[in-house]
Amino acid sequence: MVLAAALWATGRRPARRAAWRGLGSMAAASTAANVIGKGLTGRRRPYVDVPVRSRLRRVPRNSSFPSGHAANAAAFVIGAAIEMPSLAGPGIALASAVGASRVATGVHYPSDVLAGTAIGAAAGLATLRLWPRRPPRPAVAIRPPRKAPVSAAGEGLALIVNTSAGTASARLARRLAADLPEATIIEADAGQDLITQLRDAAVSTRILGVVGGDGTVSAAAAVALETGLPLLVIPAGTFNHFAADLGVESARDALAALRDGEAVQVDLGLVGGRPFVNTSSTGVYVDLVNARRQLEGVLGKRLAEVVALIDVPRRGRPHELVLDGRRRRLWLYFADNCRYVPQGTAPAYRPDLADGCLDVRVVEATVLARSRLVAAVLTGTLGRSRVYRSWRASSVDVRAADGQPIWLSTDGEVATAESGFVHGKHPHALVVYRKADG
Repeated sequence: MVLAAALWATGRRPARRAAWRGLGSMAAASTAANVIGKGLTGRRRPYVDVPVRSRLRRVPRNSSFPSGHAANAAAFVIGAAIEMPSLAGPGIALASAVGASRVATGVHYPSDVLAGTAIGAAAGLATLRLWPRRPPRPAVAIRPPRKAPVSAAGEGLALIVNTSAGTASARLARRLAADLPEATIIEADAGQDLITQLRDAAVSTRILGVVGGDGTVSAAAAVALETGLPLLVIPAGTFNHFAADLGVESARDALAALRDGEAVQVDLGLVGGRPFVNTSSTGVYVDLVNARRQLEGVLGKRLAEVVALIDVPRRGRPHELVLDGRRRRLWLYFADNCRYVPQGTAPAYRPDLADGCLDVRVVEATVLARSRLVAAVLTGTLGRSRVYRSWRASSVDVRAADGQPIWLSTDGEVATAESGFVHGKHPHALVVYRKADG
C-alpha cells in the first residue's frame, strides 16, 4: 500500500494505473490465498525447525499453506509491472526477499512460498481479463492537410483552466502561465458558465485551449467545432479518457505539440446535434453518474464510483426504449464515439479516433439480467453473455416508449433530453494538438 501511494503521488498516468492494478491484484490474491487456500488446508507451521533467534515474535497459528505474504507480494509486482515494465526488476527482487524471509523466520515451508507466488502471479495476470492493458501507442488519427498554428510562447492561445476539475488548480494555471507567457489564461470554476467563457475566449483567438477532464474537453470541443478553431487539450481531470486515447499524457506532451504545430483530426459523436468526445448513454448508467456525483465530494471519484456500482444496480429499474423503430427493454444503452476494445468486456480504449462509426452497446433487461451481467463481467465473458449486445452504426434513432424525456449522460455529465434524439457522427470534425507519431 505504501508503494501504491508512492506511485500515485507521482501524478503520472502509467504510475497511477500501476498502483490501481497492483492493489487490485493483491486484493484478489489475498482472498484466494488467505480465505480459500488456508481454509481448505491445515498444514502446521515449520517454526519448530528453525533457531529461536530467527523466529518471529508472534508466530501465526493458521494454516501454513499457502503463503499469503508471498501471494500478495507477487500479485502487486505482476500487476504493477503490467502497466510499468520498468518496475519488474526491482519488484521481483523485493517479492523474492519477502518469500525468502517467510522461510528464514520459520513460518512457511518453501512449497508454501512457491504456491503463494503462483497464486499471486495468476491474480496479477487475471486482471487483464477485467481491465485490459492500454497499448503504449496512441490511437490512430488523421493528420490534417496543413499543420496547425505554431505557438512557442502561447501567442494566439486562449487557455481555459477549469479549476473545479480533477487536478486542475490555480497553481497549475500559474505554472502554465510561466510556460506560455504570451497566452491568455482564464481560470473558471463550478460557479461560472464554462460554455459561455469558452465562446467569449474563442472570439479573439486562433487557438482554443482547455485544462480539465473529459466533461471540460467535451464542452471545449463543442465550441471548437462551432468556431473552427484547433483545440489544445491539457489533461487535468480524474479519468482523462479522451486525452489518454489521444496520446496526450501530460501538459508537457500538449505543449510540445503546440510548439511544433503538430495536430490530428478526430471524430466527434453527436446526440441531438450536441457533440461528445467519448460516450453518450442512458439507463442505469445515468443513475450511477448521479450517485457518484453525490458521493464524490466526501469519498473522491474513484471510491464513490465503487460504492455507486454496488448500490445502484440493486435498486435500478430497466428502461423501455425504441431503437431505430424496434422496442427494447434495456438496463443500459451506450453509444461510443468510435469503436472501443476489447469487444467482450467493458470498453477500455479506442485504437482509432477517426473510424467514422458509433460503437453501440446495450444490456437487455431479461430474466436475471443483472445477475448474469455481473457474473459475465467478473469472469471476463461479457462478450458471450446473452444479455449483452453490441454493434457498429453511423446513426441510431432513440425514442422513449412512453414519450417521457430521457435522462442522458454525455462524457460523464448528466442532462435531460427530449423524448427522443438521434445519435450520429461528425467524422474528422475536430483538429486537436498531438505530438508527432514515433
